Amino acid sequence: MHEIVSGAKRRAGFDKIVLVTRKTRLAELIERFNTLAQAKFYIEHAGGNFKEYQLEDEAYRQSADGVRRSIELGLKVQEIDRGLVPTFTFLPEDLVVALGQDGLVANTAKYVGRQPVIAINPDPERFDGILLPFLPGQTGRVLQEVLSGKCRIRSVTLAEACLNDGQRLLAFNDLFLGAQTHVSARYRIRWAKSEEPQSSSGVLVSTGAGSTGWVSSVFNMASGVAGLTGGHTVKPMRLDWEDRRLLFVVREPFISRHSKAGIVAGIVERQQALELDSLMPSGGVIFSDGVEADFLQFNSGSSVIVRAAAETAQLVVG
Repeated sequence: MHEIVSGAKRRAGFDKIVLVTRKTRLAELIERFNTLAQAKFYIEHAGGNFKEYQLEDEAYRQSADGVRRSIELGLKVQEIDRGLVPTFTFLPEDLVVALGQDGLVANTAKYVGRQPVIAINPDPERFDGILLPFLPGQTGRVLQEVLSGKCRIRSVTLAEACLNDGQRLLAFNDLFLGAQTHVSARYRIRWAKSEEPQSSSGVLVSTGAGSTGWVSSVFNMASGVAGLTGGHTVKPMRLDWEDRRLLFVVREPFISRHSKAGIVAGIVERQQALELDSLMPSGGVIFSDGVEADFLQFNSGSSVIVRAAAETAQLVVG
């Protein structure tokens, strides 16, 4: 693991703490059904344990209250919901605190630029927190370390998708390129001096940080299929967060007169790119980190280049 120590130059630049929070499952249910009683009726009628929703909500609220108290250090404070992150303007003077889960950190870090992100695990009993090295009670200490220039930071590789019309999308964990619904995605793929037309369930491109996430499930599936047919077990690939390479897999490639499956997985090396031309008249999309609402259209006439981004995310580590 490569770590750097932030210098005093950072310390003088911060004048605001931005706290990024999320709605709990219970809060989202109440928004959907208008009242707590109606939310409870819906969950219990479906056979769910409503008490678990309440305990999860209470744990998050308690953690959020503790973090809010810890960030009162004399700097300006602004709190935003994760839903506003894609359109929020993060400034170079902002110090960002993200109150988990892991997905919240991933979807925040790719938008904040070079600003350090302090990731807090609000509920370690429920969340493994691979990207969440700190507990709520440690928030004040970690903030002081960052402000004094004594913290350790990991530079995490981001992936980028650049369309031929100039649009661009960053990913902390992974990019999905395919169809918006459960129909076959049609495209031409180019990689490592090879190219072919394909029809599949889409292409998944993962960073090192994402190599333990969505893409690992594809390897799990491949391993199960290999075992069924008497083949060798497939081990998931793991890349370091700082690795400038990307890992890609083609999901369920279909072989026909008009589609091939010669390019199904690979490593996009440094200074290399994966390229796709859309053959879909409509419904083609590119989204990152599982956020389907924030997508680029990828229809006929669109070409995309996928590679490691020049910028990196900066995560404060313990």
